[in-house]
Amino acid sequence: MKKLLTLAAIGETATGLALLIVPSLVVRLLFDAEIVGVGVVMSRLVGIALIGLGVACWPGPALLGMLTYGALATLYLSYLGIRGDWVGPLLWPAVVLHAVLTFLLARTWLKPQEDGSA
Repeated sequence: MKKLLTLAAIGETATGLALLIVPSLVVRLLFDAEIVGVGVVMSRLVGIALIGLGVACWPGPALLGMLTYGALATLYLSYLGIRGDWVGPLLWPAVVLHAVLTFLLARTWLKPQEDGSA
């Protein structure tokens, strides 16, 4: 089971990285279709989500997967907002929400584990 989960993690992470870097190529190879405009933006967000899923499936804490997704989503959405393309009324609230959740997840992850022994 552990080997299968590791293989799945590698596959999802690789697909996520490919979608993040060359979304049009991945979509063309998967669906024989071209993407333009916001389709590229959404493909990259799916890539970020797949990277987070891959990290979560890797042996280790699942919390790290959500932390990875939150941090990457915050950075990418911020980049879109700063660039000025694809800025809808909920973009900046989404950035703030992802940033807060990422901070809370990071704080939880970095907090020393309390195992009950003294």
